Amino acid sequence: MKYFTTTSKASRRAVDCVIVGVYNRGKLGVGAADIDAASKGFIRKLLKSGDVSGEAGQVAVLNGVSGVKACRVVVVGLGKAGNLDASSFRKAVATATRAIAHTKARQILNCLTLEPVAGADPYYLARHTVESVSDVLYRFEQMKSGRKKAAMPLNTIGLAIAKRGDAAKATRGAEHGDGIAAGVSLAKDLGNLPANVCTPSYLARVAKKLASGNGKLSTRVLNEAEMKKLGMGSLLSVTAGAVEPAKLIVMQYKGAGSDQPVVLVGKGVTFDTGGISLKPGAGMDEMKFDMCGAASVIGTMAAVARMKLPINVNVVVGAVENMPSGTATRPGDIVKSMSGQTIEVLNTDAEGRLVLCDALTYSKRFKPAAVIDVATLTGACVVALGSHRCAIYSNNDDLQDEIFASGNSSQDVGWPMPMGEQYAQQLKSNFADMANIGGPGGGSVTAACFLGKFTDGMNWAHLDIAGVAWKSGTQKGATGRPVPMLSEFLLSRARLLP
Repeated sequence: MKYFTTTSKASRRAVDCVIVGVYNRGKLGVGAADIDAASKGFIRKLLKSGDVSGEAGQVAVLNGVSGVKACRVVVVGLGKAGNLDASSFRKAVATATRAIAHTKARQILNCLTLEPVAGADPYYLARHTVESVSDVLYRFEQMKSGRKKAAMPLNTIGLAIAKRGDAAKATRGAEHGDGIAAGVSLAKDLGNLPANVCTPSYLARVAKKLASGNGKLSTRVLNEAEMKKLGMGSLLSVTAGAVEPAKLIVMQYKGAGSDQPVVLVGKGVTFDTGGISLKPGAGMDEMKFDMCGAASVIGTMAAVARMKLPINVNVVVGAVENMPSGTATRPGDIVKSMSGQTIEVLNTDAEGRLVLCDALTYSKRFKPAAVIDVATLTGACVVALGSHRCAIYSNNDDLQDEIFASGNSSQDVGWPMPMGEQYAQQLKSNFADMANIGGPGGGSVTAACFLGKFTDGMNWAHLDIAGVAWKSGTQKGATGRPVPMLSEFLLSRARLLP
């Protein structure tokens, strides 16, 4: 995708499509006012007739507007004047993009970037534009046979700016948005692939391919024998019933010399049957999404490499299948983690934490500045926060606040959640150092407390993304979250944000 900035008026730019906005009660946005003046009141006439509306979510595509050089004018409703924020801005861009996605438009000019948007400057408006357009145009058709639908041939996005001094910020925002969008698309692809294709070995190959030809990025893959030698009995207990071999994927991006790295740890359960504690059959197909934590940290690494960030980032992914068989781990079995702590496995469907705890222990060797693990960990998180926000746990209030702020800025939002000894007490076991579940109450919190037992001396946070990693129903598919949140966090750490 190519990007450009312009101070030209909406009516004067010869592009395939120009996007402008109108508010409730007939108030015209900056671009719409210019189009209206050039077309001798055409927009106002359409507002009066009801063919154009300022209601949020409404859109009209106008062709061959007199006095306007663009082939098409997309007029999108922005709702009440003064209420436009980053979230509604992204929705407006997405609405406009969907309206023209079936056309052959190659260039679009977004004039919504001229509107006053609360909490967003030219950098973020450009970034939100690029990410929103990419999200709408994303398609997953790799597994379909026959003739594919023709994709929109869009190759250029223009960003209207009020003054030339905004050009540098907007250009950087577009470039960062492009990198983040690429990472989100990769995470979506990995999540959407079926489990018979996206195996632990497949994830490892993708990670190696990302590092190929990139001098700052390297990938190492540990096999089961190497993990056994390291004492990863907890992780290996999850894969005990599977035919597919487990992999520990370790990626290292060196963009800042000898600085301490940020380590991203991803849960990569490429299919989760629940093991001996078998899940119900209904909806089990969606357990291919149980590796979305891994997909998101690999996608974030792809974004980091594409943006060439001056920061050190490591990714550690425990990739396994959780399958029932005669060799599978049973409820009541006790396993020994890499940390030396023993775990009574009361439920084999609480397997993600068994993978993550060894991956977290492994991460200590990097002497990280911060460690963030990402996992579709608990159904309890979905009950608590639904599909809107991921849960943010941490042993450091400043780190938790930093991640929360990154979510708000990127519009990939999370919510701070509590931890504490009163919850950790629920993990007591009569036979081992701890159990892998803590009873029916506070399930997402006790899962975080379990992981916290393996993070002594680390500046650590845990993101439970069970509610946000994928959508069900007619729009079933991976979302690519929280790649934008993690990318924002790393951009902030690299001091590249305005």
